[in-house]
Amino acid sequence: MLSRMNVRFAKTRLAAAAFAAVSAAATEAPGAAGDWDRTAVSQARLVSAASAVGDGELRAGLHFQLDPGWKIYWRSPGDSGSPPVPDFAASQNVAAVEVAWPAPRRFAELAGLETAGYTDETLLPLRVAAARADEAVRLRARVPYQACETICIPFVAELALDLPPGAAEPTPWARLIDRYEARVPGAPEAAGVTVESFGVVGAPPDERVEIALRSALPFEAPELFVEAGARYRVAAGTAEVSRDGATARIVAPVEARGGAGLAGEPVIVTVVDGDRAFELAAAPERLAPGSASFVSDAADESAPSLVAVLAAALLGGLILNLMPCVLPVLSLKLMGVIGQGGRARAAVRRDFAASAAGVVASFLALAAAAAIAGAAGAAAGWGIQFQQPAFLVFLALVVSLFAGNLLGVFDIAAPARLLAAGAAAPDRAEARFGATAGHFASGAFATLLATPCSAPFVGTAVAFALGRGAGEIFAVFAALGLGMAAPWIAVAAFPGVAARLPRPGRWMNWVKAALGLALVGTAAWLLSVLAALSGVGAALVVGAACLAGAPAVRLALARGRRRAFGLGLSAAAALAAAFVGATPPLSGPGKAEAAGETGFWRPFDAAALDAAVAEGRTVFVDVTADWCVTCRVNKALVLDAEPVRGRLAAPSVLAMRADWTRPDPAISAYLARFDRYGIPFNAVYGPAARGGVALPELLRADAVIAALDRTRRGGFRLGGRGGRVMLRRCQHAGAARRPRLRGERT
Repeated sequence: MLSRMNVRFAKTRLAAAAFAAVSAAATEAPGAAGDWDRTAVSQARLVSAASAVGDGELRAGLHFQLDPGWKIYWRSPGDSGSPPVPDFAASQNVAAVEVAWPAPRRFAELAGLETAGYTDETLLPLRVAAARADEAVRLRARVPYQACETICIPFVAELALDLPPGAAEPTPWARLIDRYEARVPGAPEAAGVTVESFGVVGAPPDERVEIALRSALPFEAPELFVEAGARYRVAAGTAEVSRDGATARIVAPVEARGGAGLAGEPVIVTVVDGDRAFELAAAPERLAPGSASFVSDAADESAPSLVAVLAAALLGGLILNLMPCVLPVLSLKLMGVIGQGGRARAAVRRDFAASAAGVVASFLALAAAAAIAGAAGAAAGWGIQFQQPAFLVFLALVVSLFAGNLLGVFDIAAPARLLAAGAAAPDRAEARFGATAGHFASGAFATLLATPCSAPFVGTAVAFALGRGAGEIFAVFAALGLGMAAPWIAVAAFPGVAARLPRPGRWMNWVKAALGLALVGTAAWLLSVLAALSGVGAALVVGAACLAGAPAVRLALARGRRRAFGLGLSAAAALAAAFVGATPPLSGPGKAEAAGETGFWRPFDAAALDAAVAEGRTVFVDVTADWCVTCRVNKALVLDAEPVRGRLAAPSVLAMRADWTRPDPAISAYLARFDRYGIPFNAVYGPAARGGVALPELLRADAVIAALDRTRRGGFRLGGRGGRVMLRRCQHAGAARRPRLRGERT
């Protein structure tokens, strides 16, 4: 059996290999990543979240990879070692560089010594301010650091990163930087934690620190780090967690090294609990022994297990069939049922089983893509393929051809079987393979058109999967696929229901015409999304290719000169569409940001959000996209309708809208801090919820109003019809930064 270290080593090397493969395949903009500075046991480089200087505010990272068993140190290394201290003095066109420190882990050394730092792979997020946004940034860093195993070896890395002026596009390392920025400790309220008491008990040499915490999310195994300067050493403490996980108390011994006592001295406290972390600057008060509050509940609650998440994924996949974005593919499902009248049960079972297999297979393909992207540090999310023009062009062309087939512009047996799920197809042995392949493809295609939606339980399941390893990703996505395929599976299990439907007849022509028009509407919607992503001109080109596609296929099926003309027209339409698909999406803000202020809605701005929350205002954030049909339903029925519209327009409320139609690393990072990988997403901030609370995917007016009230007054639950919905408090993009110790240099 592999040791834990070997398991970590295997995971690290797998992630590094996948990262290298994807990075090598990607078309990198100049300066996206600097060269590695390699040693025998480590390597370091600078990476950038953007390909160019943009507006002059840059996100970058100091990226380390270490051999198994080796480590580097945190900003406060402990009893030995020294942290990486980058010197950017040789940089050009750089006004300032701010270094952030992700939450560390504690190491037990020989002779009872303790250190804190990082192993395997880590990244220190950097905020770089350019002196002039219209000039290139040449970042130069001299980084002395120690890499330690049983011995410590000092190294000095000489690193460089060049970024040209111009529009900033996301790079393959933006997601990696997002991940480590999310691990930088923020304020306690941003992590959903309340510090009920913090102080010291006793006097040297028996002094100890005690901290009592309460959390809206269950604690697991919190660890305490106290930075108290050179005169005091605070060792690893012991943590007591209540049975329900809601409260915790940590007690840690204090060793005085020349100080008279820690009470009243300025310290920085960092608490790390799994993926959560927070920090605060404080001067501990003197407590009476046992005064740190600690409440033990009789209830026994634990974090969600994989079994519970798989059950949620099954239910979420089933609900996905009822979401608004799945309605455009209703024609695929209806044709799959109404054409079964009078057929043999075995044939019906085979057809619907093939469709169910297509649904599950497409979900597994999405899982593979998410696992590779996540291991490589690239963006992985639910429905983000709709941000790519090539994907939209492909879907628009295919949907247009299907619509032309249903409307009778041309007639090809294979697409007809694909849409009609084998309607009126004879059960000849030679036709079975083609029919089965058509049903399989219909299920896969229905899944592709369903992915811009997020349903209840889907977001929770996807966030759980993408926050873990490849095994969990495949298990959760397979459960989602089985849930969505449940209607097909049910018909396959009971084929007699479909076989008793009326036999196909002339009435089928009217049904085909109606469903064909529904697919025309779907194609028009896809073109509207493409227009927002690549411009109106690109959408017009693809629209012309779609209009020419069906007649071109009809002519290509003819004979003589008309056939040659049809083939040429088909090739021209395909080339024009391929050209648009190969063009990257437009840079710059989405429509909401470009339009500026629209009514009471303001473009999403993390800095303005922080300022408004600090002033005690209520802030409502809506993350939306043109390709998210559920987002549009939420807007039409809840956000832009009374009484919610009136509440959001009130002077005490700041309503922000983030447009994620185009790839946007800032919005991706914001969602990642809530462990969300898809939209719709809405969050409410207020004096009682400074870290923000996330709302369900499907909004209700009473739930939104309750959230606005409770985040202003306090409380963690939303009331209303249909029961109560638990709100989760998370760290947001503008979490408070680490305060400075007395006398610390700026």
